[in-house]
Amino acid sequence: MQQYVYTQVNGEINMQATLDRTDLRILATLQTHGRITNAELAAEINLSPSACLRRMQKLEADGVIAGYGARLEPRSLGLGLQAFVRVQLSRHEAEAIDQFTERVAEWDEVVSCYALTGDMDYLLQVYVADLEGFSRFLLDRLLNAAGVADVNTSFVLRTVKASTALPLGNVAV
Repeated sequence: MQQYVYTQVNGEINMQATLDRTDLRILATLQTHGRITNAELAAEINLSPSACLRRMQKLEADGVIAGYGARLEPRSLGLGLQAFVRVQLSRHEAEAIDQFTERVAEWDEVVSCYALTGDMDYLLQVYVADLEGFSRFLLDRLLNAAGVADVNTSFVLRTVKASTALPLGNVAV
């Protein structure tokens, strides 16, 4: 039976599943071999296929495994320019923040958006075809969004490391 650790942060109660070494081995294998069959995964971690499947289903139900998907190569799809855009809002009331985040959620060019501490409020990761595409995104979308006070962009010259795998070596068991 799965055990949970409950924590409270800023009045919000969070539930975190406790994982054992076998769970971590399943997760580590899935992070690098997402298309592995259940039978292959079971053999890899020395479990029966039925026990392996039950553990995977439990990890999915607990939200530890958030989903499955293919990693696409942006350049092969004509998305040759990647940018990180730091955005500062002019107002920080809940309504202004909600309006901005709702707009960002509608923009396909933005593949991730993070609320930040520090001098900028948000960090957007943007993929477009080229500089002209970025100019259209910036001028037609981002700078037209209500409440945007400042924008600072850095273009990616070269990707040194890009991984979606989480560091499981530091997870408590």
